[in-house]
Amino acid sequence: MLGVGGVLAGLLLEGGRIRDVAQITAALIVLGGTIGAVMITTPLAILSSAVRRLPQVFFDRGPDEHAAVGEILALAAKARRSGIVSLEEDADEISDPLLRKAMTLAIDGADLQQIQEMMELEISMLEQRGEAEARVFEAAGGYAPTIGIIGAVLGLIQVMKDLANIDEVGRGIAVAFVATVYGVGSANLFFLPAAGKLRARLQDLIRVRELIQEGVAGIVEGLNPKLIRLKLEAYVPSASSDTSDRSAKRHGASATTAIAEG
Repeated sequence: MLGVGGVLAGLLLEGGRIRDVAQITAALIVLGGTIGAVMITTPLAILSSAVRRLPQVFFDRGPDEHAAVGEILALAAKARRSGIVSLEEDADEISDPLLRKAMTLAIDGADLQQIQEMMELEISMLEQRGEAEARVFEAAGGYAPTIGIIGAVLGLIQVMKDLANIDEVGRGIAVAFVATVYGVGSANLFFLPAAGKLRARLQDLIRVRELIQEGVAGIVEGLNPKLIRLKLEAYVPSASSDTSDRSAKRHGASATTAIAEG
């Protein structure tokens, strides 16, 4: 809204009118051509998955790292107190599917290396699917400006048919270039930013998956829950920031003391 509003506000400040760029034919050419090109480029399953991801560009709140850490620490405390087999009753109630699958394997006596390989495969497939979905919007951002130029050329062809009426020629040229505005605008105000946002969401999700992987390894190895907490805090941005701030303050205090003593 801010991006489109800024462009329209600039148009109005230059003395233009909203209806100058409100051309249904230009929108039809650019959006129809872009969607058609993307459909040829992208397999239908990936295209459908990317469209379902579209609400995450605006509304997704991201994964809850704190909830994942709390759940892992609760499992780690119980496993250290009563053994990992005692988690069998809790396994079905685990909310995260990757954590539930890994803990089920651990309870069944699977080797840690096998569990790690399974989790790494899950993370790798998640990354591949997410990257493929982001590339759908990236491809649209590449096609849209070119389709906009095609729309402008089609408009100019119609203008050339009426060169005798100079007033209509000027008006027709102005209308013809609206398709270029739609192509460049949709690419840079929506398609490419959407691809970037989906990649950012994907990185957040992968970070939580890696957090879960580290937590499961600690539980299987029987580590102290406090040590597991310290490891997992590295994956939580706020926790890392707080730790860095405290570390910076300690180093700053040490430096001040050393200067005073000197």
